[in-house]
Amino acid sequence: MTYTVAAALGLAGALLLDLVVLRTRLVLRRVFWVAYPIIVVFQLIFNGILTRRGVVRYDPDAIVGLRVASAPVEDLVFGFTLVLISLSLWIWWEGYGAPSGSAGGRTVRPPRPPRS
Repeated sequence: MTYTVAAALGLAGALLLDLVVLRTRLVLRRVFWVAYPIIVVFQLIFNGILTRRGVVRYDPDAIVGLRVASAPVEDLVFGFTLVLISLSLWIWWEGYGAPSGSAGGRTVRPPRPPRS
């Protein structure tokens, strides 16, 4: 499997998770798209550093060939996928639509204070 195919499958899975399974629908929210460029800037900086210094190398046969900040465009897709899955799960676990004091249907208890 090429990196391109893996990135595309990951993206499809993340969108399915966000829109259908968890129904958090982050990709339909303006706030997501306003905040996402902040993440992309740092992703490009660090991808650029890692690929320019040769820390990370890609097989030319496994990628499309288009690069942004010296990293393959697939890295942007993969990064988007990771961010979307993480935020979708975060919102869902934080009780998106759940009663106060619960997370994902489980009751949350505050930690006990240490004994003196």
